[in-house]
Amino acid sequence: MDIDPREDVNLFFAALDSHNVAHAFAQAPPQEAVYGTLRQGLAQLRKVRDSGGWPKIPAGQTLRPGMDDASVAQLRARLVAGGYLAPHMSGRTDYDDTVTAAVKKYQSEQYLGADGVAGPATLAALNVPVEARIDQVRVNMERARWLLYKLKGTFVIVDIAGYKVSFYRDGKLIWRSRVQVGKPYRSTPIFQSEITYITFNPTWTVPPTILVQDMLPKIRNNPGYLDANRIRVIDQDGNVLDPSTVDWSNPRGLTLRQDAGPDNSLGQVVIRFPNDYAIYLHDTPHRELFAQSNRATSSGCIRVENPLQLVELLFNDPVRWNSDGIQKQLANGKTENIRLPVKVPVLLAYWTVDLSLDGRVTFKPDVYGYDKPVLRALNLPSERPTLDGRRAAPPSMAVGQNKL
Repeated sequence: MDIDPREDVNLFFAALDSHNVAHAFAQAPPQEAVYGTLRQGLAQLRKVRDSGGWPKIPAGQTLRPGMDDASVAQLRARLVAGGYLAPHMSGRTDYDDTVTAAVKKYQSEQYLGADGVAGPATLAALNVPVEARIDQVRVNMERARWLLYKLKGTFVIVDIAGYKVSFYRDGKLIWRSRVQVGKPYRSTPIFQSEITYITFNPTWTVPPTILVQDMLPKIRNNPGYLDANRIRVIDQDGNVLDPSTVDWSNPRGLTLRQDAGPDNSLGQVVIRFPNDYAIYLHDTPHRELFAQSNRATSSGCIRVENPLQLVELLFNDPVRWNSDGIQKQLANGKTENIRLPVKVPVLLAYWTVDLSLDGRVTFKPDVYGYDKPVLRALNLPSERPTLDGRRAAPPSMAVGQNKL
């Protein structure tokens, strides 16, 4: 994501020209409603901190529905402090249906398994100090300042830490779906691009890293693995080889390609956009993983739970590319690339806070550990800027990308 500081400096000079500096400062933060809600949430968290923080629940004991224990009173007090229970529900020690419902709501909003049991993961999240949550909101407000002003019209956002993809039209949320993203050691990168075409009935060429680290051990242990998964072995001249003739202890110059089909690793469709990382959105046969709360399960690309719905929205052609038209295209079994009539911007972003349906700030695990470097930068001592010249000159070096 390119960030040009000249935009803000030139806004400052324009304010001087118009003798309206106060208005410029009021307009400087992103004006989107989500930013305003984060500011309100930050103010509320600071009030909690200034009043002594929220109650800490004793760790080491799982709290369950039906229990009657002094620790449940602490749990109730913490849920009240977070807005999940009404104030008059505090003080009691019984874990009743109301507490169970509140815990489930908390777990759902915090990307935990919503079973209504306050186990180790739930208690750890509840016991995160309020100061840490304040820092988390600050970090994500900073990310909002980088990005929100760029999001206009029709666009797609992949929320990596939130494991979801959203489609916006005219700036309004139209559709949302769960996704699976890269594992921490194969993280999904952060960047922006434009969706240009859709691949129907894709084949899958096995990337070198997956071949070496994941697939070769399976091939060596099971000679029938490639045939069972309809994966062809292709040499440098494009010839298809018999897997039994390959020395799998030292394979060289080979490409493994999986045939198209419903069990293909990319599923039925791939949503493509130019980038330096070989990243795309795609269907997947691993549908069982969408039920997990932690969906950092892929090798970097984004697996979409309902990709055909997104494809229909991207084409935006209710006559040719409606649901029936997409199924007809898939039914012919051919691997085909179809360009979109209009490119659609796509942003792969990383936020570790979210907003609940009732406007409450909620928190996600920092699955890639990206919050810490941003927080360190925010906590650096401020330096007085030097404004040399009547207008901001172009920087002497290219503005870096937000790759964190």
